[in-house]
Amino acid sequence: MKHTDSTDPPRRTPRDWVVDTGLFIAAAAYGVLVSGLRVEDPHTASTIPVWLFNLDQAVGLLACIALWFRRRWPLGLALVLIGLSVYLEMVVGAMLVAMFTVGTRRTPQICLTLLCCGVVASFTHSLLRPELRIGYSVAETVFQNAILLAATVGWGLYLQHRRQLVVSLRERAEQAEAETRRSAELAKRQSRDEMAREIHDILGHRLSLLSLHAGALSYRPDMPREDLVSATTVLREGAHQALQDLREVVGVLRAPVSELPQPTLEDLPVLIEETRQAGIPVSLETDIPQAPPDRVARAAYRITQEALTNARKHAPGTEVFVAVSGSPEEGLSVDVTNTPPDRTTAGEAPQSSKQGLLGLSERVSLLRGHLEHGPTDEGGWRVSARLPWSP
Repeated sequence: MKHTDSTDPPRRTPRDWVVDTGLFIAAAAYGVLVSGLRVEDPHTASTIPVWLFNLDQAVGLLACIALWFRRRWPLGLALVLIGLSVYLEMVVGAMLVAMFTVGTRRTPQICLTLLCCGVVASFTHSLLRPELRIGYSVAETVFQNAILLAATVGWGLYLQHRRQLVVSLRERAEQAEAETRRSAELAKRQSRDEMAREIHDILGHRLSLLSLHAGALSYRPDMPREDLVSATTVLREGAHQALQDLREVVGVLRAPVSELPQPTLEDLPVLIEETRQAGIPVSLETDIPQAPPDRVARAAYRITQEALTNARKHAPGTEVFVAVSGSPEEGLSVDVTNTPPDRTTAGEAPQSSKQGLLGLSERVSLLRGHLEHGPTDEGGWRVSARLPWSP
């Protein structure tokens, strides 16, 4: 990551003010301590000129004041103070604070380079100011200073790494939380879609039968009383059954979709018989040596149900052929075909929203099957599905 000292830092927080104040006091205290030691030491008091001592104190004070800008220009300030420490000693406290700041904000390569500059400055200072290293050789002085500088920069690098680790863990936690929300929303959406398909399949068939019988009543208002009673009885029973189906759906609306009433292929004869009673001639042919898995059987039933519903709505008066066959080796096949409608007697077919076919496509895709639908060469309509035996 590229760093520039000219980048404006964010506004100081109360914690930043406390830290900056503490570091300023520590750097100033270092200068005061060194000044006191030099005044009390008769050897250094006699060898250091007064003007140099005063200059050292003044520059040390300015260095401490400059620490308030360390967040804006950490690297530049550290280099300036290292340069001043070549000859002056009371800037060392501020220099250590500046090097610590660089350690918390810059890469290890930059920090290592800065550490080398500090060691070179310490070596040069020991050569230029021999009166200050009383009792120690140049090598000992440089070694001690190098340990102090390395500890300061290393502490800064440690805090930087710890801060980055905390930020990384926080980001991972936020990403995990966001992923959990996305997964929950996806599961909720899938549950709603599946619920919508089930409600459409359960009620669509029943309501289409009611619509067909009601249409027959409006088309033949002068039918004999016996036929009228029979038709109204069918309507009443159909409405009652539709109401029962709706109650079952509402009753388990908050439960998993698997708890909704689930038909199987054994219910196909009942479905076919209901369609025949509505006046649609339907023939059923099955060739299944053994019962398929529940999911596959339920999908086959829904495909047949939706195809019969569409035939009643869009091709009344036609003959419908239903063929269900399959085996564990070949999978399950469902074919529903109706003959061409007679538009002269059936009238104009209602506009289709194709929601039922879209729901079937989604259902078949979830089982990794294949669905085809479209007109036949004779002018009828065909719905064909191929489902794997074990999805």
